[in-house]
Parts: sequence; structure tokens; C-alpha cells
Amino acid sequence: MLAAIPDHIQQGLKVLFVGFNPSLRSGETGHHYANPRNRFWTILYRSGLTDRLYHADEDQDLIALGYGFTNIVSRPTRTAAEISTEEYAAGRINLLRKITLYRPQVVCFVGKGVYHAFSSKDAVWGYQSEPIVEGTAAFVAPSSSGLVRMKLEEIVDIYRQLAVGLALPKRHQQQ
Repeated sequence: MLAAIPDHIQQGLKVLFVGFNPSLRSGETGHHYANPRNRFWTILYRSGLTDRLYHADEDQDLIALGYGFTNIVSRPTRTAAEISTEEYAAGRINLLRKITLYRPQVVCFVGKGVYHAFSSKDAVWGYQSEPIVEGTAAFVAPSSSGLVRMKLEEIVDIYRQLAVGLALPKRHQQQ
């Protein structure tokens, strides 16, 4: 059985990115969004959230930029369909505890399904009308999985809304 990968989380984060759970590749490497078909790192760069292209083995370095990483469920699986109802229930409690304790400025759910699994609510892309906890905004972005059928530029445009909401300089946003 693959080990859970460590959260990268601390007080004062601009954004806490939340996924369903680690991929098998992430479980093997110990890094978030490590599957080579996952476009997460490219999306961050092209949206202007980072000023260079980072790679999965640098995930811990994004803490310095104010970005953290966690998942609703820590167990690596091939697909989110392998996650049990009990794991989701425990994961919701743990995630709420982390958000309440660390109070990031924004929680970015990487996929509408992730947001729904946490809140049982439907979502629109972008900032949600209700915060997760008082003082922490909820942002829903498309999954970065290579299985997502949205065009990369459409996904990048949604993540750009996050960059704009954080008031990041537009000069870092890639066209």
C-alpha cells in the first residue's frame, strides 16, 4: 500500500489547493500532482499564479509563494471512484479542521467534484458566494487531470480569476 503524501500547509497561506486524493504516481514519489499527464504545474504558470514552471518534486517550495497542498482523502488511488463513503466522511472533517486551524485566504478546490465531495453543494467556476469558514474564500477550479476534456486555455482562464482575486501582477500571467 502506498503511503499518503505530506500536506504542505501553514498559517498565512494565500491559497490552499485541495484535491480528491493523491494519484498512484504521487504516492510513489511523495509529491502532489506528480502524474505526468496532470497539467497542474503548467496551469499555475500559464495563469500567472507562478512566475516560472514548477514541477511536482518542487511542491514544497510553493509554501514560500503562499501556496499549500492537501487532499480530502490522503490515500493514493488510481481513480477517485475507489474512495469509500467512509473515507470521504472522515476527510471532510479533517479538511474542515485544517481550514479552520490554518485559515488560508482562499481554498481552491481542484475540481467541481472535490468541492461537492466536501460541501455537498453544486458550484460554478471561480469564487463561490459562501465562504468555507468565515474569512476564507472558496474557489472552484477545473481538475488539472489530463482526463478532463476542457481545453487547456479554458482551464487556465479560470485559474487566472484566482490570480486576479489575489491581486497578482498581470505581468506574470502568461498568454
